[in-house]
Amino acid sequence: MTTAAPTRSVESAAVVVARLPLRETVGMALGALGANRLRSLLTMLGIVIGNASVITLVGVGQGAQNLAKDQLSSLGANVLFVVPGNNDTRRRGISNPKTLVLADADAIAEQVPSVAKVAPQITTSQTVRAGNLSATVTVTGITPEFLSVRRFDMAQGRFFSNEDLKAARTVTVLGPDLAERLLPEGSPIGRSVRIKNQSFQVIGIMASKGAFLGQNQDDAAYVPLTTMVNRLSGRDPTYGTSLSFISVEARDPESISAARFQITNLLRQRHRILREDDFAVRSQKDALSIVGTITGGLTLMLAAIGGISLLVGGIGIMNIMLVSVSERTQEIGLRKAVGARSGDVLLQFLVEALVVSSLGGLLGSGLGVGAVMAVAAFTPLPASIGAVSVLGTVLLSGSIGLFFGVVPARRAAQLDPIVALRRL
Repeated sequence: MTTAAPTRSVESAAVVVARLPLRETVGMALGALGANRLRSLLTMLGIVIGNASVITLVGVGQGAQNLAKDQLSSLGANVLFVVPGNNDTRRRGISNPKTLVLADADAIAEQVPSVAKVAPQITTSQTVRAGNLSATVTVTGITPEFLSVRRFDMAQGRFFSNEDLKAARTVTVLGPDLAERLLPEGSPIGRSVRIKNQSFQVIGIMASKGAFLGQNQDDAAYVPLTTMVNRLSGRDPTYGTSLSFISVEARDPESISAARFQITNLLRQRHRILREDDFAVRSQKDALSIVGTITGGLTLMLAAIGGISLLVGGIGIMNIMLVSVSERTQEIGLRKAVGARSGDVLLQFLVEALVVSSLGGLLGSGLGVGAVMAVAAFTPLPASIGAVSVLGTVLLSGSIGLFFGVVPARRAAQLDPIVALRRL
């Protein structure tokens, strides 16, 4: 019994020696990475590219979503759009039938109590000329209510009056881009342009509105609706004055649902509809929902593409570390021979994988944020990326490094020290 106690004491001391502190394990991992700087940089290159790709693509997708929402918000919160045709017609690519006429717009204005203003619209494509300059642009026939319903402002001159509409005067209001193209010198107010070989006097210039769903609203000409019918588009003797669509402003946000319901019922009665509607009533909320679904799917797809790059980077980490395990077999065998546990070796290689992937994630995130800022600064797209997204991407890259580092780390930990030392 007197000799047993020293034996247990020696065994305990051996166990204490065998346990390598975490600080030393991390230090050895960093030392191993520092000794092979070029290999470490090449290993993390895949993670850098993957992280940068994810952040850049997500930022661009978010920018597209923000741009679409900003454009739709500029329409006004209480605006409804009544368009001819129905969803089935548009899905099949058939041109919209002439089912919406000026009399429908007048009926909506007179008979729907939840509606504040109605702005019917006819849109065509015409060549507008001024001297030797010409441009083929959208020419829109509208009423005085258009300005307030669609939230447009005037930069110069005046907008159409009810007198212009009643007399079907040949006057026009130009978008700022079109005015700059056709009348670049001097004030455009009071000068003449020709639309469909007819002279129109410029009475005003719209304030800049920007693009809407790919169409530049600043590169357009506007004329009174009656002038459009009498001189440009013509009348349809069978159906009446056909409209491209009708913009309707509800009295307040709470009246939108009521206005939609009342307009639908009124037009169904007027068109004598028994089954499918030959028109559709759309709100800003509908458009935002559709755009949100499309841009959200686009952002998800772009993020998935970037995620593939991260996956490739993780596979690269695993491959390089497997090669490293093979080259460092003697080192691993020597460490295990002098008392290192398999857990210590496993932890060292996992730390190496985590450091490489995390540093790569940080570098890639910095590049990605810089790319998003460059897109926002030098393009019309308001690209943006949140701090949560950046942090999530860094954590994801670190997790990928750990996941793909497990196989090389386990192989290193399971090496038989006797077999490993034979290569000395």
